Amino acid sequence: MRNKHTTRRVWRTFALLLCLCLLCLPLMGMAAQGEDGGTGGGEPEIVYIDIVPEETEAATLLGYRPGHGGGGKPTDPCDPQSAEGEFLLSKAKYKAITGREQKKDADVLCYQIRQSFPPGEIDAETALKISYDLAMHWTKGNHAFFVVSHTDRPHPHCHIYYNSTSLDCTRKFRDFFGSARAVRRLSDRVCIEYGLSVIKNPKLKSKGRFHHYGEWLGFNKAPTFQERLKQQIDAALSQRPADFSDFIRRMEATGYEVKQGRGGAISFRVEGQERFTRLRSDTLGVGYGPEDIRAAIEGKAAPRQRGKINLAIDIAARMRSGKGPAYERWAKVFNLKQMAAALVYLQENNLTDYAELADKAAKATDAFHTLEWQMKGVENDLQINGELMGATVDYAKTRAVFDGYKAAKYSKKYLAEHEADIQTHRAARATFSRVLNGGKLPKIDALKQERQKLIAEKKAAHADYKKARAEMREVVTVKANIDRLLEVTGGGKNKEMER
Repeated sequence: MRNKHTTRRVWRTFALLLCLCLLCLPLMGMAAQGEDGGTGGGEPEIVYIDIVPEETEAATLLGYRPGHGGGGKPTDPCDPQSAEGEFLLSKAKYKAITGREQKKDADVLCYQIRQSFPPGEIDAETALKISYDLAMHWTKGNHAFFVVSHTDRPHPHCHIYYNSTSLDCTRKFRDFFGSARAVRRLSDRVCIEYGLSVIKNPKLKSKGRFHHYGEWLGFNKAPTFQERLKQQIDAALSQRPADFSDFIRRMEATGYEVKQGRGGAISFRVEGQERFTRLRSDTLGVGYGPEDIRAAIEGKAAPRQRGKINLAIDIAARMRSGKGPAYERWAKVFNLKQMAAALVYLQENNLTDYAELADKAAKATDAFHTLEWQMKGVENDLQINGELMGATVDYAKTRAVFDGYKAAKYSKKYLAEHEADIQTHRAARATFSRVLNGGKLPKIDALKQERQKLIAEKKAAHADYKKARAEMREVVTVKANIDRLLEVTGGGKNKEMER
């Protein structure tokens, strides 16, 4: 038995070594190509490749994968047709080198940046070069990327795809707070270098041609599987089933697959859904558990409140994208429900004129943005308060050391012995100079009281902020649905809204 187990261990070790060799061979070949296949110390090579001529009349690809040519400059071109495979190989090498592996649902293969230009300002070729420079500045030559430029649109625009894994396969790019603002500033700088126009003062959302996120999505936001299930449950209950078994049969008749598990658990799944959705209030919300549905069938449940209003679906656009007849039937019913919910909202709020609805949406949006800026102001004050508290503590701890440094007439020996404390003291004084601008040094007790006051203000404003956000989303969604209804029926926005 001992010899048998020893033989198994030997074979397992041999198989592991063989897999590692097979994994490293293409990676070694790719690295060798990057070192020896470049163009020396010149500019990176640009590769233009035609793609899918059936889908677009003119589309150009600029591929680039930095290598290690002469002078340390990246030179190795990247074939966009094989970029996915190369990105996956770099991820495998990252795992082999670092031993780290991201969760399957949290891992990112590559990131995308989109850059658009006004019609007639530049051509597609120049747009490619500008987006190429933007990608080089953003990645600093540490990530492989390729750029796609389309010329089948009136405005030139490019898509930049860059690998989340670095070239040396030891680091990964992590998105950070404010990255969109950083990309915008970098894009503006590159465009200014080329003598192009930039948006100097971007307006707030819902101001001018900038819209709220719900309006920006338009009618292309499809409901989630859970929302679709809840809507179908409401529709089945509205048909007054005789009992719970009749309710299940009505759900199956609409195309839902029903699975009954242990302990009486019931789950639903519709076509296109990967996993079942459990019928319980913890998953679907209050009022959608088996006990709630049985109570509703028997007439013991309280009347259900009006649910969330969603944007209507652009059925024609979805059909052009490849949806089938079943989806068209479901989308028509869904749109009717959303229009009915919008009309109920108008009746509840006594909105009989389109101008009143538009005014209410504008006021709700302005109120939300006002509270949003107030919240940001309080958060900024909290950040400044935290910096002052930390600087005050550091200043108090290192003041005696710095006084000794001055008494020693700034001796180098004394500096070498207390360098860390002296640097901390200087950093605290720099913080005072930057934040207070020559003002009086604060006391730690006063800072603590101020912080408690700011935290209380933030908590008090957060409830109003959430309420204003919910009201804004609801009225903006209703307005978008009414706009679509008036557009479909050919009615004018200045006419009285009728059922």
